[in-house]
Amino acid sequence: MGDTHEQRPECAMSAAALLSRVECVRQTGPNRWIARCPAHEDRSPSLAIREIEDGRVLIHCFASCGVESVLGAVGMTFSDLFPPRPIGHARSIRQPFVSADVLRCIGFEALVVFVAASRLASGEALNAESRQRLTVSCGRIQSALSECGYEK
Repeated sequence: MGDTHEQRPECAMSAAALLSRVECVRQTGPNRWIARCPAHEDRSPSLAIREIEDGRVLIHCFASCGVESVLGAVGMTFSDLFPPRPIGHARSIRQPFVSADVLRCIGFEALVVFVAASRLASGEALNAESRQRLTVSCGRIQSALSECGYEK
């Protein structure tokens, strides 16, 4: 009988378990998805999900929801994101999200900003909901930039 910590038991967390509990899931690449964040009222997907080679599941909400809030909203905990292995087997990851995933999120939020700017340029006032959405977009863009290591 070999070391059981080297194999992933059936009860171990996988991205599939998390993906089954969130809405509007769209695959953005191999082992990468974007979905609506269950921790806040999310009209457009802002939750990036990635399963890496060693079985760990990485998540990031571009609206700044904490991982604990996201997991709590779907009935999971931090330990559900990691396969049952000694921590010594884990590789450190310098950049958990691929730039293309971050750019997709920024691209969508930039579109929201453009629409708001176009309305303002034409003399139209933004209602409270539109101003709030513009604020969310700006926050998500800043969060994405910060995630990529670009600080102001």
